[in-house]
Amino acid sequence: MLDFATPSIIPSADNPASYCNSLTEYSRRKTITVPIGSVPLGSDYPIRVQSMTTVDTMDTRGSVEQTIRMIEAGCEYIRITAPSVKEAQNLENIRKELRARGYDTPLVADIHFTPNAAELAARIVEKVRINPGNYADRKRFEVIDYTDASYAAELERIRDKFRPLIRICKEYGTAMRIGTNHGSLSDRILSRYGDTPLGMVESALEFLRICEDEKYYRIVLSMKSSNPQVMVEAYRLLVHRLDAEGLKPYPLHLGVTEAGEAEDGRIKSAVGIGTLLEDGLGDTVRVSLTEDPELEAPVAQALIDRYTKRAEHAPIPAISQYPIDPFQYTRRKSHEVANFGGINVPRVIADYAQIPVTEHEQLRSIGHFYLPVPDKWRMNDLGADYLYTGSRPASFMLPNGLKEILDYETWLTTGDPVHKFPLLSTAAYLNLRQKPEALNPTLNFVETRLGDWSEELAVALAADLNVVLVVRTENPHALAELRRLYVHLINHDLTCPVVTLRSFPDRQGDMLQLYAATDLGGLLVDGLGDGVWLATDLLPDLSVEERLATASRYNSIAFGILQAARTRMSKTEYISCPSCGRTLFDLQETTAMIRKRTDHLKGIKIGIMGCIVNGPGEMADADYGYVGIGKDKISLYRGQQVVKKSVHADHAVDELIELIKEDGRWNEPEAID
Repeated sequence: MLDFATPSIIPSADNPASYCNSLTEYSRRKTITVPIGSVPLGSDYPIRVQSMTTVDTMDTRGSVEQTIRMIEAGCEYIRITAPSVKEAQNLENIRKELRARGYDTPLVADIHFTPNAAELAARIVEKVRINPGNYADRKRFEVIDYTDASYAAELERIRDKFRPLIRICKEYGTAMRIGTNHGSLSDRILSRYGDTPLGMVESALEFLRICEDEKYYRIVLSMKSSNPQVMVEAYRLLVHRLDAEGLKPYPLHLGVTEAGEAEDGRIKSAVGIGTLLEDGLGDTVRVSLTEDPELEAPVAQALIDRYTKRAEHAPIPAISQYPIDPFQYTRRKSHEVANFGGINVPRVIADYAQIPVTEHEQLRSIGHFYLPVPDKWRMNDLGADYLYTGSRPASFMLPNGLKEILDYETWLTTGDPVHKFPLLSTAAYLNLRQKPEALNPTLNFVETRLGDWSEELAVALAADLNVVLVVRTENPHALAELRRLYVHLINHDLTCPVVTLRSFPDRQGDMLQLYAATDLGGLLVDGLGDGVWLATDLLPDLSVEERLATASRYNSIAFGILQAARTRMSKTEYISCPSCGRTLFDLQETTAMIRKRTDHLKGIKIGIMGCIVNGPGEMADADYGYVGIGKDKISLYRGQQVVKKSVHADHAVDELIELIKEDGRWNEPEAID
């Protein structure tokens, strides 16, 4: 009789994290090696890059040409959809043509609902990917009250359906990815475990146990979600459960599914993937962008490259008592100081230390607009909350929605304790804390690093209800060092709000947003942080106009990180699949069209899915869905329920807007000149 009791997921005393080798020392998780054609996967090898074709699998020439472009962009595995037997059969033609042209990159067949297609593909390609939520399982959006007996009977039915594929993979030396998706958990899993990371893990482990019973071990595992917070928790829990059950340490495929496009897609991917790479988890990466697949590989490689020499970082004191539950989000407890901490959303601090604030128009870059007529300020959804001007105060009164932070010595000369607040070093704060008249009576910012930590500082913070800590580091292993400082605060029961500050050069390309999203977002998904601050102190010599453009970019990235970490929803979110051979419309064009009409709807999540496979399941986190079901035919969803079927594509965006209006969630966009 199988035991269906909910497993313990409490970290053990001898391993405070229980999902990674160390919380403070970079160390890649040790895994078994999985042979995949000529490119083995596992911890003895570099972290691999992969992507997925978007051309119809029946288009042999188009698939081959796109695959070659992907390989030349850096992909080490190529995934191709095989939704039915005919596509699975055509994989052989694609593979033969690639081999004839001299390309031996392993191919991966992507399978969802069709075991017979998987069994055929496993004889042709080097790896098959199955989704346990819909491979031989059932997804009808039904709530069923399973008894232990009926649950076990369903598992036995799945075993009978799944065993033939396992045996074919063993015979042909084919690898397999068991890839759970948050949005496509079966009714059986949902009924017992709910729509949770635990359900995701159990879904994969059920199939994994069948593989191990068959003595088949060429397995890669993934736990993908469009919600980075859920994705991170699920991977961590998976690693913990593998170890707790004595299962083999299988390699991990990392990805945030349906991340979207452009900056938002890159930020969301980095929050999820980067957070796990920081802890040494992950053996292959796929960044899912609503863009051409050859554009995904460089983003994945940029995330991976950050860890090639990470083990050489400056040492960080070990954590003996870890007070954070890594498997379930809980925001660190903090008391309220001004509008920081407590139940307030995390705040954004814009850095203008190198930009003289002399004109109203200069604040447009951070979301604050001055309208000469009628002599009023307006703020958009990306309006920064605080402005750091360093040693150069703004030359005019800032709008009510924006407060100013100044270096302490400069603040002393302003005589304005209501709208301007000082930033002190740790040493200056400890020297002055016995003189209340020397500090702002309501809010003081204290910048500190891990090396500044002392019992004297802990005592001072415990007695002061007006301090917001600003924590920063120069350690390459930044997230871990900052997390170590947060652990000090939690273990000392200190509840002062904390702003996390990171400095980056104005790098061109993706690096800035990827690195910032990893370092700041990785803390936020663990509930750490009451504000974010991207500093500009590493900017090169730029003109004022160039610095304003940089400030605008930093501000946008800061808000994007908060949104991706699900801690502050400030703009419309698009959960769009990265396209594949199943897609029934041009995803990039359609996403751009929907974004143009709806990007003013703060906090609403819209799923844009190219086919029913990536439909109601994969957009589980969305409020509304736009799903292709046939040529020029769209179904519209409210949550996971279809409400309008077979809408012609020419009218589908209008119908989507009408649906949002019916729910009272529509507002007309406002023009700001």
